[in-house]
Amino acid sequence: MRDIKIEHHPSPERLSALGVWDWPIWEKEVSEFPWSYTSTEICYFLEGTALVTPEGGAALSLSKGDLVTFPTGMHCTWNITQSVRKHFNFG
Repeated sequence: MRDIKIEHHPSPERLSALGVWDWPIWEKEVSEFPWSYTSTEICYFLEGTALVTPEGGAALSLSKGDLVTFPTGMHCTWNITQSVRKHFNFG
């Protein structure tokens, strides 16, 4: 299985090229929950902090300014420590 990819503070040009500003926004309060990806998700964190722990892997800290790619088929646990607001795109 592929790993989670994180780009810390990508350039405005990179974000524009991906069309990030046209993607929908997802918001979630402080919480913990399991999640499975049935397709690849790319998201860009606008606010908040979360620890995402892939099944059988180490926790990764995600926060404002991170562009993150979650692979199809990944099972993980989200632990949102500060309310999250992010643009997202499945595909």
